[in-house]
Amino acid sequence: MQLNGAQILLECLKKEGVDVFFGYPGGAVIDIYDEIPRHPELHHVLVRHEQAAVHAADGYARASGKVGVCLVTSGPGATNTVTGIATAYSDSIPVVILTGQVPTPLIGNDAFQEVDIVGITRPCTKHNYLVRDVKELATVVRQAFYLARTGRPGPVLVDLPKDVMQAKTDFVWPEDVSMRSYNPTYKPNLNQIRRAADAFFEAERPLLFVGGGVVMSDASEELGWFARTLRIPVASTLMGLGAFPGDDPLWLGMLGMHGTYAANKAVNNADLIVAVGARFDDRVTGRLSAFASKARIIHIDIDPTSIRKNVQVGIPVVGDCRQSLANIREILVPRLEEKDWGAAHARWLEQLASWRVEQPLGFSREGGIKPQQVIEQLFAITRGDAIITTEVGQNQMWTAQFYTFRKPRTLITSGGLGTMGYGFPAAIGAQFAFPDKLVVDVAGDGSIQMNIQELATAVCNKLPVKILILNNGYLGMVRQWQELFYQRNYCSTCMDAQPDFVKLAEAYGAEGYRITEVESLESTLREALASPHPAIIDVRVEREENVYPMVPAGAALDEMLLV
Repeated sequence: MQLNGAQILLECLKKEGVDVFFGYPGGAVIDIYDEIPRHPELHHVLVRHEQAAVHAADGYARASGKVGVCLVTSGPGATNTVTGIATAYSDSIPVVILTGQVPTPLIGNDAFQEVDIVGITRPCTKHNYLVRDVKELATVVRQAFYLARTGRPGPVLVDLPKDVMQAKTDFVWPEDVSMRSYNPTYKPNLNQIRRAADAFFEAERPLLFVGGGVVMSDASEELGWFARTLRIPVASTLMGLGAFPGDDPLWLGMLGMHGTYAANKAVNNADLIVAVGARFDDRVTGRLSAFASKARIIHIDIDPTSIRKNVQVGIPVVGDCRQSLANIREILVPRLEEKDWGAAHARWLEQLASWRVEQPLGFSREGGIKPQQVIEQLFAITRGDAIITTEVGQNQMWTAQFYTFRKPRTLITSGGLGTMGYGFPAAIGAQFAFPDKLVVDVAGDGSIQMNIQELATAVCNKLPVKILILNNGYLGMVRQWQELFYQRNYCSTCMDAQPDFVKLAEAYGAEGYRITEVESLESTLREALASPHPAIIDVRVEREENVYPMVPAGAALDEMLLV
């Protein structure tokens, strides 16, 4: 029996193991929405904005390790996804974006709600497709999911003209995927693996530098073996938080612009840096000419274009992070007794410990509620057994610094693009991935208003997502730069005419809590987090608190502002 394009698309989603997808209907995809009720295995979540659909699919993917999926209509529906697509692209997140398109005879005729979304998204997708024949549909969808999840993951867009969704053909599912021009390298070169193994023996001041690739490749267990067996300290990028337990004695913290004193000092004093699944972006390296000047660098990454892109590397290893670490381990294990690893690195570990004592993360507890204090209390209550999403800005950095992430896939945040409005819809996606887990979006009062309409999505789906607002009445991170580098010229960063977030929550049918005194912080936070309903927790924090340490733009990592 023949199926039309809409039916074939949904059958393809089921074949790919999709159980939930996020979307917003429109004329170009009305045939698909007409078919959805006949497929109860597929749970469609109606969002309130197309950008949120991509962020929710992204959050679902980061939390679950699966491919996230969203569906939107043509024209403005498609263009509204671009920020979400670019967010996923920057952080290498596997998402398939399905966009409606005008009928193929009208493409290029400036038809109603027509836009060249394939052309628009070419720079921020791993690949994209325009399906012109219903006979190609199943193969294209199969390839899209394959591309999204394999190699260096990323978003893939499939543009679906309305007439293709209405046309009929036999449904043939391609079990195997073969793409001549796409063959990612999972198994690393043996010679490079041997060179990397030798470098471990030669190093006296080694450092494991961990990025989001460790999380994406499920390499945390292998990483832990290297750290604990070889007595090597670990620092991570923002995206790598959770790949190594934040309460382990070998943990130095996050490095980079708002990294810890010990982690940043370690980078510029190590003689071997083993970068695993990281891309050396500017927020991590500081001034490139001064970055890791004393170190030999091993760079392990599945994407060969990431290696030597920003930093010169002595030993490049192209391959899957988990497999590469496992292969190096295989060479090291028979030779472990050739070196007393604890003694060899003892002086280095003592130096790092002294830096930690010299400049620990901290803040003054005088005055009103400090945002760092709120994050500390959040961790004390959850004990790390929660999925934390963030918006972007000071709230994001304080979360990275003061919440102890113990497991991978428990921090979901926009790292590369820095997208305000990301955290809340991403939290919705994560909650669908793990219905029984506590999911908290740490937000600023500015960024939460970017996608606040998704409270309706949370309420309608009875999702107990919590929004914890660190409300300082400013666009805090921009204000901090204005204070430190622009003579306190607070132009357009004071958020006047703020909504009453408690009333706003109640207007949507959610719960609202407000915390204004230190004395009620713990009790009210506990009450709100324990609620089975979606909630906003509005915490009025000190207005001009800054994020420290801070590496100014153009400075070296060890040239930190500490107060």
